[in-house]
Amino acid sequence: MNPYIEILRPGNALMGAITIILVAIIDRSFTIPVILAMLAVFFETAAGNVINDYFDYKIDLINKPERPIPSGRISPKSGRNYGYLQFGLGTICGFLISYMTNNWIPFVIVLFADVVLYLYAYKLKSTPLIGNITVGFMTGFGFVFGGFTLNNPNIILISMYLGFFAWVMTTARELVKDIEDIEGDKSEGAKTLPILYGEKITATLAFILIIIDCALCPLLYYNNIFGFYYLIVIAIAVLLFIYSALLIIRNQNRLTASKVSKYLKIGMLIAFVAFIFGSF
Repeated sequence: MNPYIEILRPGNALMGAITIILVAIIDRSFTIPVILAMLAVFFETAAGNVINDYFDYKIDLINKPERPIPSGRISPKSGRNYGYLQFGLGTICGFLISYMTNNWIPFVIVLFADVVLYLYAYKLKSTPLIGNITVGFMTGFGFVFGGFTLNNPNIILISMYLGFFAWVMTTARELVKDIEDIEGDKSEGAKTLPILYGEKITATLAFILIIIDCALCPLLYYNNIFGFYYLIVIAIAVLLFIYSALLIIRNQNRLTASKVSKYLKIGMLIAFVAFIFGSF
């Protein structure tokens, strides 16, 4: 794969853009601002990935040496400038949305995302728990951005429900990833939660967050946000989430943490499918 595509982590960026598609499906509204919102989330997510790789390339020499910057396929300076380009493209999309809809909240949200994503990569990532919560918050914020783009009060409320779900589960996954990356983080003096308080406490917190999210899943049906088909599909995701939670609470080695991180990501994709089925 071309390193300039690989460094974007297009799978993650597309997953972010899917949040807008889900909100649009719920509202049954597909307009040019919606398309621009998808692009904005894609570029902003990609920007966060690239700038994070720029600041973390020394850590990645140990944890992820195959990535474009630590492998030497992209220089740190080129990576940094490429990240700035993604931020710029996302900001332009946010401006166009607000200009077309005469609603400046989406543009403000994109500007806010620019600042938070940069600060996360520069400083917050190495701050115990705050960095994890920040990533979760920004993931959930994609739904909220979609809600304000459509500017429908009911959809804004629903997007906040979905955003909270994504926030909690993503935070849990980020904690698991910290367990996976503990070796490289230690080498660079990072102060992540597992480094400061141990893998067991970190795994326990991730376990609690996963179980809380699983317990909240039925509320989206009982509050009449989604229909019966949602329950059928979300049950698959919940089973995978619970299995992942049990795995990480029993064993916190790097291999297990890597598996759990992948399972949680798959579970979230299944949950997104449940949101779509529940809208019919």
